[in-house]
Amino acid sequence: MNNAPLMPMATAVWLVENTALTFKQIAEFCKLHEVEVQGIADGEVAKGIVGYNPIIAGQVTREEIELSSNDTSRPLSLNVNEIRIESNQKKSKKYIPLSKRQDKPDSALWLIKYHSILKDSQVAKLVGITKNSVTAIKNKSYWNFNNLIAKDPVAIGLFTQKDLIKELEKAERRLKKEKKEKEKLKTI
Repeated sequence: MNNAPLMPMATAVWLVENTALTFKQIAEFCKLHEVEVQGIADGEVAKGIVGYNPIIAGQVTREEIELSSNDTSRPLSLNVNEIRIESNQKKSKKYIPLSKRQDKPDSALWLIKYHSILKDSQVAKLVGITKNSVTAIKNKSYWNFNNLIAKDPVAIGLFTQKDLIKELEKAERRLKKEKKEKEKLKTI
């Protein structure tokens, strides 16, 4: 195993002081050189380092230490606790100041103009306006269409470049899928 215990030098200090393990076993467990472990035992290395108990830390069991102490050829094995950290929080809507809300239709126009592969629903989701408004902008029937100026929504901070790339990739996958379905229909 490539994993080393947390604070290997302090763990080695504790193992030297509190167990009957060989220098080789401690060195292999802590991923240190055997000479370093011997130096710890002689008091030449790790002066002032307080020993770190790997049993309390859950990195090794007392039984594991006893088994390895009784059999000098048996290496000490590290307990690996795989902990998955998940977030149950839903992504909250980002607050958009009043001054930027008027830029939403301008941003929708920009997306329609430069990223025509996006569906109206994707544009609406990204910019934060209704799908009907996006459709109206696309059809040039939006109530204020003549005053719209295409503005890059990433540049004005409505959403991130990462969000845009994610939606574009989704649109490209959708187009590939639709193309495959059309080809299947042609062959039938």
